[in-house]
Amino acid sequence: MWKTFGLILVSTTIATTPLLATEPTPEAAVAAVLDAFHTAASEADGETYFALLSDGAIYIGTDASERWTVDEFRAFAEPYFDEGRGWTYTATERHVDLSPEGNVAWFDEILDNAAYGTCRGTGVLVLTGSGWRIAQYHLTFPIPNALAKELTARIKEHSAE
Repeated sequence: MWKTFGLILVSTTIATTPLLATEPTPEAAVAAVLDAFHTAASEADGETYFALLSDGAIYIGTDASERWTVDEFRAFAEPYFDEGRGWTYTATERHVDLSPEGNVAWFDEILDNAAYGTCRGTGVLVLTGSGWRIAQYHLTFPIPNALAKELTARIKEHSAE
């Protein structure tokens, strides 16, 4: 009898295991969108890249003049993507926070890039009917405090030209 009971218990457990699978946490879902965003850029996959942006999204680049709407950023990026040229930023650290309602997330991440070294991405995602979408992405170059005066002086000189 115990053998039959054990067999039934094991069979029931195996049969219901997929039903017990849990959804990823919102933080994990946001991280997955950001990872997909970086992967799409690296693979020059414009369709996926831009599908991860919300309607009305803003991309802020490293230059002070770079504040782009989706359409403006698409016009900039698509020629590169069409040639199979993307850009690779690999997250090495990431923090994700959620609004109390759970429908807005903000993040900061440290990125590695072959050309620029350590970079930082920050931004906001919103939960839409299609899942998490990036509403704002901001890419920056963190400046070590010991170099800040020298580099900002050079930027001021460049801006004055």
